[in-house]
Amino acid sequence: MKTALEEIRQRAKSALETAADTAAVEELRVKLMGKKGELTAILKQMGRLSAEERPVIGQLANEVREDIEGHIRQKLEELGQAALLQRLAAESIDVTMPGKKQPVGRPHPLTRVLDEIKEIFLGMGFDCVEGPEVETDYYNFEALNIPKNHPARDTQDTFFISDEIVLRSQTSPVQVRTMEQRKPPIRIIAPGRVYRSDAVDATHSPLFHQIEGLVVDKGVTMADLKGTLAIFAKLLYGGDVQVRFRPHHFQFTEPSAEMDSMCHSCGGKGCRLCKGEGWIELLGCGMVHPKVLRGCGIDPDEYSGFAFGMGLERVVMRRYNIDDLRLFYENDLRFLSQF
Repeated sequence: MKTALEEIRQRAKSALETAADTAAVEELRVKLMGKKGELTAILKQMGRLSAEERPVIGQLANEVREDIEGHIRQKLEELGQAALLQRLAAESIDVTMPGKKQPVGRPHPLTRVLDEIKEIFLGMGFDCVEGPEVETDYYNFEALNIPKNHPARDTQDTFFISDEIVLRSQTSPVQVRTMEQRKPPIRIIAPGRVYRSDAVDATHSPLFHQIEGLVVDKGVTMADLKGTLAIFAKLLYGGDVQVRFRPHHFQFTEPSAEMDSMCHSCGGKGCRLCKGEGWIELLGCGMVHPKVLRGCGIDPDEYSGFAFGMGLERVVMRRYNIDDLRLFYENDLRFLSQF
């Protein structure tokens, strides 16, 4: 049995010296020391030995096992080091080679123009505020003088989550929340995403962006509203921009108006974009309805105010002479790389 153990030790050492990879090492380990291995088979025969021989053979068997395991660990380390050196040689990098130029991203045209609009109104002394996109029916309608079952709700095409919760159809609720929390004077803009169940076409989308504005103070008049929006249009589009105000009706302002700009695509002659009118609606505006002020805890006999709301997409279309709103959401790099 001693001879057999020494023979196993020598064969293991010789085989490990010639092992080419870790698979060969593992195969040898299983052959010698696995459940059915040669060393294991010898150890199972120790029960036949006398009491005097058993401890001697047991000690030798443990020495052989430890010796073989040590040689296996050493061989695996050598193979691992060799594999690492081979991999490093194959993956070497020439640091003197010129790098690959990576494309640099740019702000989306909607983001770019929104930042410009913010700067314009911040320069006029406005604050920028935000509000929740999932809104209550009260703030989206009732606080804006649109009670339940009022026909004006039908024109909004609102996404209802429940009877009392909606996806906001405008950013006007932010104005109401601000008037509840602040005392006049108030001068804010409220940009954000809004949702309406509109069919997608060149000028409509179920998800779009609005920028609402609100001014409340003593002595605010319609002239202040027109002057503010006229300056805004000139700063955004240039001094030669042509705008007009048309009488309109909004439930939360009185009097109300819409501001149009001359169609940038046809120059006022009439085309598909402006539906033959020569003008494109940019925003709605008006003097804040006294009932809305009173509902927010502001005395309409002491304070007055004006409000306006514009769709960001239409402003950007006018800004860059774009004739299809859908281009903003198609993520076509040929389009986006132009900005």
